[in-house]
Amino acid sequence: MFDYRPVPKPAHKRSAKTSKQRGSISPAVRKEVETRSGDRCERCGKHKSQVWALEMAHITRRWKVEGATTANDLARLCGPSTDSTTCHHFADYTAEGRAWLKEFGESLKRRDAG
Repeated sequence: MFDYRPVPKPAHKRSAKTSKQRGSISPAVRKEVETRSGDRCERCGKHKSQVWALEMAHITRRWKVEGATTANDLARLCGPSTDSTTCHHFADYTAEGRAWLKEFGESLKRRDAG
């Protein structure tokens, strides 16, 4: 009734990077953001000794990043993002948080330009 006609896998490699690859954080960029933050959450100011973790939050979503991730695409926030009481959760999952994150990213770009 049906013929079995398998199609061979393509021999070429993927030309465009995946969003995970575009959003990856290089050690140099990670160090730059850690230096900028001074071991503190960039929203609430808590020191890394006061919180469970400080995490890198993408200001520009990974799937929207053009090229490589830079320090201006990241904010260092207290986490984890799955805990609703943290700044990383606020920035990722609330409208007010996304607005704050957008303004924070624009202030980083203004600081570098001026």
